[in-house]
Amino acid sequence: PIFLQFEFGPMARYEDARINLPDEDYEEVSLRGGVFDLVFPIVSLIVLCTVGMIYTGGFFASGEEHKNFVDAFAASDASVGLVLGSFAALILSIIVLLLRRVLSFKECMNCIPDGFKAMVPAILILTLAWTLKAMTDSLDAAKYVAGLVENSAQGLQNFLPAIIFVIAAFLAFATGTSWGTFGILIPICIAVFPAADNPLRIISISACMAGAVAGDHCSPISDTTIMASAGAQCEHVNHVSTQLPYAISVAAVSFVTFIIAGFTQGLGLVTSGIISWICGLALLTGFLLLAKKKLSK
Repeated sequence: PIFLQFEFGPMARYEDARINLPDEDYEEVSLRGGVFDLVFPIVSLIVLCTVGMIYTGGFFASGEEHKNFVDAFAASDASVGLVLGSFAALILSIIVLLLRRVLSFKECMNCIPDGFKAMVPAILILTLAWTLKAMTDSLDAAKYVAGLVENSAQGLQNFLPAIIFVIAAFLAFATGTSWGTFGILIPICIAVFPAADNPLRIISISACMAGAVAGDHCSPISDTTIMASAGAQCEHVNHVSTQLPYAISVAAVSFVTFIIAGFTQGLGLVTSGIISWICGLALLTGFLLLAKKKLSK
């Protein structure tokens, strides 16, 4: 859509509304800032949060309590480290913005409560999403679905990558987590295809990871989806509805390519991957050209 310069689905409606928005409806922004003032707070947040996490893990400790970077990161208290790092990044960003005279001290202080108020809806949605995920986990719904796949896997070997892709997408969409889906389905893929040189083993694991990411991207209770809508300052439901057509289109093409990969795996992993990639690119290009042609009418 970017190269063809068109939108489809709800995104097209919102894009038209944005283009036709009167000038007086746009928020007034400061012209004193630059790219540095956007990048520096983000970079400082990442660096200082990392420092805060390894600090809680014992990286800066002395004597026998000292740990190397990897061990300190593994033993860190993420909640404490992220709080310390984000607070330090906030203070550092305020100091830099004041020194560069991008914002006044009063404007910086006014941004803090505004930021808290902007995060309240996201925090509430995340809390409810975690509650729903805990309920789903208590019912062992993911393990039940995974058991069904394992029991019927041997009779559907060529279709198994596509089936795993769909199931992984469903589980990630329902639970709002891709990593949890990895932990459930990848061991099953390895158990079904124990031979390390079996091409279907690699293809099935790839299908699991791709489906989990696709489902997590579409899920309205995913933390990444919630934070994306909060960061963009748009309604959460609108963000989910606008991204669904794009994600589902790519997921449908990926489903077909995993079917192709399952039937061409006998040609070798590299050859099967190239054939699947070419077919997927052709299907996606054809779909976009057809969609643009229909929308242009």
